[in-house]
Amino acid sequence: MNVPHDAPALGSDLENLYRAHHGWIRQWLQRKLGNASDAADLAQDVFVRLLSKPRVFNDAEHARAYLGRMSRNACVDFWRRRQLEQAYLDVLAAQPEHQVPSLEHQAIILETLGQLQAMLERMPKRVAEAFCLAQLQGMKQREIAEHLKVSERSVNSYLAQAMYQCLLLEVELDGALK
Repeated sequence: MNVPHDAPALGSDLENLYRAHHGWIRQWLQRKLGNASDAADLAQDVFVRLLSKPRVFNDAEHARAYLGRMSRNACVDFWRRRQLEQAYLDVLAAQPEHQVPSLEHQAIILETLGQLQAMLERMPKRVAEAFCLAQLQGMKQREIAEHLKVSERSVNSYLAQAMYQCLLLEVELDGALK
């Protein structure tokens, strides 16, 4: 069960979980990623996530299962991020040198792309598809409705949901920059 956010930190419980599970998580991630450094970073991230959202476990088996799921999710996120970074680097490589953004801008762009990708993955499939068709393909609502075989009213609803998610992301990004 979740621990309330105003509950006192259970430092010794987290320390015990770390001692009991960090090693196998790191080894499992290393086998999956083939890289000890990335595995160590992701194993640490698993416990940082747990620190930010503390949980109480029924027993050691429940803790291990939960940490295993968190590790798998961290691994999937890592692969997605790498795939996105590689696609961006491929686009950069095709650009004339004078059009390549600074390293700082590249880092900001990659972070933003990652957050956009995560936002799209959280959306229902139809909402994300309608949003991409409108924003990337420049399709009108009528065209999207025909493509998705839904009513224009549904497309309007999908796009409203997507724009709401964009606003939430914008607020999140603005907060991170302050």
